[in-house]
Amino acid sequence: MIYLEKRHANIPRSLKKIYERFLRIRGRPREIALGFALGLFIGMTPSMGIQTAIAVLLAALFKWNKLSAATGIWITNPLTAPFIYSFNYLIGARLLEIKRGYSLPTEIGISRMSQMLHKAPEVFWALIIGGAMLGLPLAVAGYYISYPAITRYQERIKKTIARQRERLAIKRKQRKKARREYPYSKAHRKSNP
Repeated sequence: MIYLEKRHANIPRSLKKIYERFLRIRGRPREIALGFALGLFIGMTPSMGIQTAIAVLLAALFKWNKLSAATGIWITNPLTAPFIYSFNYLIGARLLEIKRGYSLPTEIGISRMSQMLHKAPEVFWALIIGGAMLGLPLAVAGYYISYPAITRYQERIKKTIARQRERLAIKRKQRKKARREYPYSKAHRKSNP
């Protein structure tokens, strides 16, 4: 029990690390945010197992960031997939006006397998429609949340680098001035053996 409590205490720290790694993805903020939005949309589709390949392929085709697209698909992971796909099915079934919901059979037999195969296209289309209906607003939200976050992070890094360059330039000027004023100092002797 103590192990589980420690493990759950680390979840916020783990999420923060994931967020910081996401911000460090190199590229233009727009391309990173578009790749992430694409990944979120693909993550809502019933393509578990090949989601990464689809997201990376489409990101490469659109010239968006492939790494952020692969990051976005992790919206559906082994922990969240049952909830997401159930919700996708419910929404898709409502939109397709499927009257009777689908439930797994308690007994497995040839007749039950036949019924399951007969219902498979219906379930698949409900998952696709529901995934698209949930995936579009999620992708739009993902774009509008990630774009400013990435932009702010990259601007902060650029300012930090500019300040460091200014400090280095000032130090170089001070060294040059010291060499001119005191030609026989240690700095001068090291640079001119």
